[in-house]
Amino acid sequence: MNGSAEALRLGPLLRHVDDTSAAVWVETEGPATVTVTRGETSADARTFRVHGHHYALVELDGLKPGTTEAYTVAVDGRTVWPEPASPFPAPVIATLEPGRPLHLAFGSCRTSVSHDAKGNRSHGVDALRAWALRVAAQVDPADPDDPDLAADRLPDLLLFLGDQVYADETTDEMRDFIESRRDIDQAPWTELQDYEEYAHLYRLAWSDPANRWLLSTVPSAMIFDDHDIRDDWNTSLEWRREMEATSWWHGRIVGGLASYWVYQHLGNLSPAERAEDEVYAQVRAHAGDEERDLGPLLDAFAERVDQQPHTYRWSYTREFDTQARLVVVDSRAARRLEPESRAMLDPDEAAWLDDQMRGDVDHLFIATSLPFLLARGLHHLEAFSEALAAGAWGDRGARTGEKLRQLVDLEHWGAFQRSFQEVAHQALAVAAGQRGEAPATVTFLSGDVHHSYVTEARAAAGGPPLRSTILQAVCSPIRNPLSRNLRFATAVLSYGVAGPVGRLASRSTRVPDAPLRWTYAEGPWFDNNLALLRLAGRGMRLWWVTGEVVDDHARPRLAKVEAYELDEDGNAPPRGGVVAKVRRRVGRRVADGSVRQR
Repeated sequence: MNGSAEALRLGPLLRHVDDTSAAVWVETEGPATVTVTRGETSADARTFRVHGHHYALVELDGLKPGTTEAYTVAVDGRTVWPEPASPFPAPVIATLEPGRPLHLAFGSCRTSVSHDAKGNRSHGVDALRAWALRVAAQVDPADPDDPDLAADRLPDLLLFLGDQVYADETTDEMRDFIESRRDIDQAPWTELQDYEEYAHLYRLAWSDPANRWLLSTVPSAMIFDDHDIRDDWNTSLEWRREMEATSWWHGRIVGGLASYWVYQHLGNLSPAERAEDEVYAQVRAHAGDEERDLGPLLDAFAERVDQQPHTYRWSYTREFDTQARLVVVDSRAARRLEPESRAMLDPDEAAWLDDQMRGDVDHLFIATSLPFLLARGLHHLEAFSEALAAGAWGDRGARTGEKLRQLVDLEHWGAFQRSFQEVAHQALAVAAGQRGEAPATVTFLSGDVHHSYVTEARAAAGGPPLRSTILQAVCSPIRNPLSRNLRFATAVLSYGVAGPVGRLASRSTRVPDAPLRWTYAEGPWFDNNLALLRLAGRGMRLWWVTGEVVDDHARPRLAKVEAYELDEDGNAPPRGGVVAKVRRRVGRRVADGSVRQR
C-alpha cells in the first residue's frame, strides 16, 4: 500500500444512495479533509473524532437519476481510493432510477476469520467474499449457464441484518489485540470491553480487499442483532439485571452503541434524517478548524439510549418509488422487558411500525434481524417459555422458564407474544387491502438463526381473505455455520410432530392461537450464504448463493444454493408432493464433503 493510501484506515463504504444523492463513509488515520469526486460532482467533509479515531461522511447531491459513474476519495488532496494496484474494477456510485426493477442482497451473521484453509475449515467459506469475487469478475461461477450467478448489474442495496461483528465470540486476531492492551484473565476476558476494541473489530470485519471493494461500490444498510453487543442481548429483565450487575457491562454497552452509531447507523440515514439526527447535528454545527470531538457526547448518548430506548430510534424506512417500501426494525434495543408489559417493541416503536405497515406499493418488506416466522415447533416452544417464565405454572415453573429461554436462546418474536400478535394482525390487514391498496407481497426479511428458508403464510380460520402473498425469507449465516448437533436439533424442530407437540405445550400455558398459519416452502438449509432478491413488477425472485473451494481457498467459486420465485401476479409457486419435499430436504441436510457445508 502506498503512503497516500495509508491515510485511509477503513473504507470507503458507500452508504445511503437514492436517485440524486449518495453518502460515502471513511475512517482516516488522522484529522483530515476528505473529498469524494464523481464525474463533475465533488464534495468534501472535515473529519470528526471519537476516542482517538477519525471519521467523515461525505455527502454528494445533485446527481442524475439512473446513472453510474466511477468515483475517487482523496484525503487532504491526495487520492487514496481506488488503490493504484487494485485488481478490482473502479468503485462506482450508481443512483436509483424510478421504475427500474429493484435488486437487493441481504444476509446476517458473519465472523471475520482468515480466508485460507484454516479459516474455511473452522467457519466455512465467506459467502460475502465469494460473491464479491464473482461480481468483480475475479472468478468463474460454479455453473456458467446460470443467470443468477452472472456478474451483471450490481444490487441497489446490500442489507445486513445483524451480527455484522461478534463482540462476544472473538477471533484469534481480535484476542491478540485485546491481550496487547489488558489481562484477558480478567473480566470481560476475551470479549470486547470498550470503544477502542470495537474500532479494531470493525477494521478486522471490513478490511479484506474483496469485501472492502464490494462495500465501496454497493450501497449498504444495516441493523444490529445480539452479537453486535452480546449473545441474548435484552432477552429478559432477569438477563439485563445480571449484565448490569457486572463490572464490565457499562463499558460494553456504551462502546457497542456508540460504535454502532459511527460504523453502522449513521450511513443508514437519508439526507433529511441526517439533518435531524441529534448527534450528527453536532458535527454539522461545528465551525472550528479543529475536529469536533464527539467522544464524550456519544458516550452520554449511548448510555441514555440504553436506559431510555424511547428517546432515539434505530429503525428506519426506505422507499423505492412505488415498487417497494423497506421497513428496517430494531428488534433488540427497543424491547420492553418488564413482565407485565413485556414486548419486542416499546410503545413508541410499536406505534412507529404500525404507521409503516401499509400498502400502496407493489411489495412491502419488513426487515427484522429475528425471523418473524420461525419453524412452527420453535415458535410454539418460544411462546411456551415466555408464558412459563411469566408464572403460568407457578414460581418454580417461572424459574425453569427463565433458565430455558436463556439456555436455548428462546427470545424471537414468538417469545414476545403481545408484539407477535400485533404485527401479525397488521400484516394480515395490509395483505387484505385494509391499509391501502394491497401489495403483491408482504415479506419479512430476517437472519440470526444460522439456517435459511422460505415460509409461506396464510390467515388462520376466520381471518380475512388475502390479496397479498405473505412470506418469511431468511438468510443466515453469511459466515458462521451451526455445528452438526445444532443442525440436527433445528431440523427436528422444523418437521413432523414438533409443530403439534409445541402447540400442545403452548396451549397448556394458555398462549393464544396465532392469527397466521405458515409452512416451509423451501428449506431449511445450513450453508454459509447470501440472499439476493429482484423484483419484476408484482413478481419477485429470490436466490441464495454460497462459496465453494475447488483448488484455491482464497478464490472460491460462487454456487447457487436455492431459488424461489413468485409469478408476475405475486402468486406463490405450486408446491411439490410431500415425498418430493422430504427427499429434497433430507438430501440437503445430509449432504457433505465440501467446504461450503462446514
